[in-house]
Amino acid sequence: MTPLVTAAVLVAAVTHAGWNAIAHQITDKLVGFTLIAGGGALIGLAMVPFVPFPEPEAWPYLLASAVIHVAYYVLLMRSFRLGDFGQAYPIARGTAPLVVALLAALFAHEVPDGWAAAGIAVSCAGLTGVALWGLRGSRPNWAAIVAALATGLTIAAYTVVDGLGVRASGSSLAYIAWLMAVEGVVVPAYALYRWRGRLLAVLRPFAVVGLLGAAMSVAAYGLVLWAQTRAELAPVAALRESSVKSCSCGNSFTGQGLGTWSSDYSSALSC
Repeated sequence: MTPLVTAAVLVAAVTHAGWNAIAHQITDKLVGFTLIAGGGALIGLAMVPFVPFPEPEAWPYLLASAVIHVAYYVLLMRSFRLGDFGQAYPIARGTAPLVVALLAALFAHEVPDGWAAAGIAVSCAGLTGVALWGLRGSRPNWAAIVAALATGLTIAAYTVVDGLGVRASGSSLAYIAWLMAVEGVVVPAYALYRWRGRLLAVLRPFAVVGLLGAAMSVAAYGLVLWAQTRAELAPVAALRESSVKSCSCGNSFTGQGLGTWSSDYSSALSC
């Protein structure tokens, strides 16, 4: 991995932590994620006229990624409902790079060398260690742990699918634009159903903060996608997860608001 790619992924990690911190400022998490997902879709649609159309070979990956992201939302919210954010999220994100390494070896024929493999192992161990530290002195919630592990599998799946897709697309900007446009409608669609006619009134007080978070989210994942065209998938995934410790230690999404939102949102997506 070149210094430029490393720097891009680290910037993406910091930006990822930043938009999570912004989302924390919005008490109602459905409002926050509606603005961030919907804002991402608007940004993607605004980019579409100015970027090349993705190559046909990229579309199966792009559409599969959108579906996997929906599964990710469902499982992540279920993890939050069953367990503490500070435990569930590090388990989900910490297991993903290891699975990415396995999937990348199988589908992209990328086998990390000794140093890269060691870095991936250290990243996974550090992140899962955050969760294990939170479990000290208490009985593990196995249902929450299983849900978090399943969430990690979806993260690994969309990471590899997007890595292969962006390489086939011919343009990382085109891929991120269309991915955001397709993927970003799910949460706003649920919010529209939930609030019926009150959507704009509910979102308006937080619009500026939420849309800033959306821009940061698109920028963060766009940098990761670009990095995946320049480096192997597993090291990029492991380095990206350096943002998770600051997010989880900050416990950004715990509290009564998330419990209510995650329950409602998970139920809606599961129907």
